[in-house]
Amino acid sequence: MLTFLAGGTGTPKLLDGLGAAVAPSDVTVVGNTGDDVELGGHLVCPDLDTVLFHGGDVLDRDRWWGIAGDTTATHDELHRLADAAGVEGGPRYLPDDAQTRGRAIARWRRFSGVAEFMEIGDRDRAVHLTRTGLLDEGRSLTAVTRTLAEAFGLDVDLVPMSDDPVATIVHTAEGAMHFQEYWVHRRADPAVEDVEFRGADAAEPTAAVLDALSDPVVVGPSNPVTSIGPILALPGVREALAETPVVVVSPFVGREVFSGPAAKLMAGVGRDPSTEGVAEAYPFADAFVLDREDETELDRPVVRTDSRIDDAADARRVLDAVWEALESADADAEVPR
Repeated sequence: MLTFLAGGTGTPKLLDGLGAAVAPSDVTVVGNTGDDVELGGHLVCPDLDTVLFHGGDVLDRDRWWGIAGDTTATHDELHRLADAAGVEGGPRYLPDDAQTRGRAIARWRRFSGVAEFMEIGDRDRAVHLTRTGLLDEGRSLTAVTRTLAEAFGLDVDLVPMSDDPVATIVHTAEGAMHFQEYWVHRRADPAVEDVEFRGADAAEPTAAVLDALSDPVVVGPSNPVTSIGPILALPGVREALAETPVVVVSPFVGREVFSGPAAKLMAGVGRDPSTEGVAEAYPFADAFVLDREDETELDRPVVRTDSRIDDAADARRVLDAVWEALESADADAEVPR
């Protein structure tokens, strides 16, 4: 059994390599939910959905989010109505008292659907409607995610990091904003001063997550701050990771990040935006997979390969390096071959 911590696009790309050495049915993916938003009354879980759509073979691989070939008729009409009514677009947070009233799982991240600032496809929206409806019927996010996973035919076991709300809030020179406002609407433009995982101290990892963390863990080439950070902020997670073999695939080559705002965010929270900074962010990690062009020397075992992932062959190559790193981290670990 093997567990992946997933956020953003790095880990889903790595999952393309499963099958040759390890069966997807032996894999649990713990998904970040700090990026989630309630938009127009519907709970959107971007990192969970990327794994859902990837496993269901419907993911838009050009953008690595949303459903390939999806239409946007509802999204377009929302913007037409707002323009015709003279209503300003952009992120429209619900009032402060509405952020904590009503559906508990949506706290601290609630936006109006007027001129929605995230483009939601029509089929994509059906997923959010179904998720929210099942939550309102009294099911947990874990149960709902497994129901959706069954609908998409997933082979891996996908579980959210918590059934409780955690919101990634980016504190910038222009004020605090939800991660989706910072990344989707502002394109990571404002200078980052800090990152807060609001609600993490009161949230709990689920039993499914804690069970998964007893197996060897792979941290994919994801953003350490906002993709993996919310998972690590949950009580007991770091302690669990310290007791099991953990291999990290760096999203950096030296000081160059493969994609996304990881460098800006790491600098904003006081970490060096580099492979060295990644290692410092994961003190529980037993070994690392680095790019062969990365000359960083670490105080833990390192396996080097071409770590760029553009297709399934790349993913298999990187996973081969992960298996080698697991062997170096724990001689007793059951490493697939």
